[in-house]
Amino acid sequence: MSLITIEDTIGIPKYKQIVLSVEKGLTDGSLKKGDKLPSINSVRDRFLLSRDTVMMAFNELKMRGIVESISGKGYYIKSEDIAVTQKVFLLFDELNAFKEDLYNAFLNSLDDGIQVDIFFHHFSYEVFKKHIYDSIGNYNYYVIMPANLTETELVIDKLPEDKVFILDQTHEALKQYPSIHQNFEDDIYKSLNQSLDLLKKYQKIVLLFPDKKQPLGMLKGFQKFRKSTSFPQEVINSLENRTLKKGEVYLILDDRDLIVLIKKIKEQQLEIGKDIGVISYNETLLKEIVEGGITTISTDFKAMGKRLATMIANNERSQIENPNALIIRNSL
Repeated sequence: MSLITIEDTIGIPKYKQIVLSVEKGLTDGSLKKGDKLPSINSVRDRFLLSRDTVMMAFNELKMRGIVESISGKGYYIKSEDIAVTQKVFLLFDELNAFKEDLYNAFLNSLDDGIQVDIFFHHFSYEVFKKHIYDSIGNYNYYVIMPANLTETELVIDKLPEDKVFILDQTHEALKQYPSIHQNFEDDIYKSLNQSLDLLKKYQKIVLLFPDKKQPLGMLKGFQKFRKSTSFPQEVINSLENRTLKKGEVYLILDDRDLIVLIKKIKEQQLEIGKDIGVISYNETLLKEIVEGGITTISTDFKAMGKRLATMIANNERSQIENPNALIIRNSL
């Protein structure tokens, strides 16, 4: 108990004095990783505090990752790093080149002392649920990429609403949460209209939509484009066993499928940008140089990461559409 000191006359809130006492113990070596802290009730009784005051201090230390609670045993020192002032829970669907850009831009835009723990659900509802349930009470902020999973609101609802931010995809059931997201339907529709003059040198546009993890808004945007033009169009769910035909232009949403398509084009001795057109979703550095350049429809992932950091820093409670652009290259 001697490691905690509280004074009535120094003008520092008492819960903060408990936090500072633990920090001092870690700095001077009287506390080390694995040490047990006094119980909440003993601190309350020793200093005539309310239980809520002590809990506030312990919860702050817990969210910063300095202490952990073990059911039935108490609170223990988990980390000696007192430089961490806040912790962010970041749940991605998957990591790829463009989301790595988002992640790095986010990290580089945060203030010092903020620790980010990243997790992945890989489009599994059960993994999504487990990560979130395991995180409850351990973080200052929760950034969640729900992807196209259904009923995610039932899980996210277990988190404090004022600490949640939605990233990349959102929908009506999550409208109460601040977000920075893409408008997939409008982005596809506007980009295809913008490229219509180039598309007209082909006979048909084909959307590869495997219907596994892609946002439904992409399909809706493509269908909206089909209704507004007389340009021949087709939706397929796989390139397997497909024979490419001259005059087709393919809209590819996944980078692995892009590789398969380019391989098929070469096998059939066709030429990209002449016999077969290619539009890929999501910009990467590699697409600038592969096959003389691949045309892309893409949001600005670096801008998304920077904007997310600003929203958290200012506790901004708004819903923001991230900018999107069509980048024309030789593949079209």
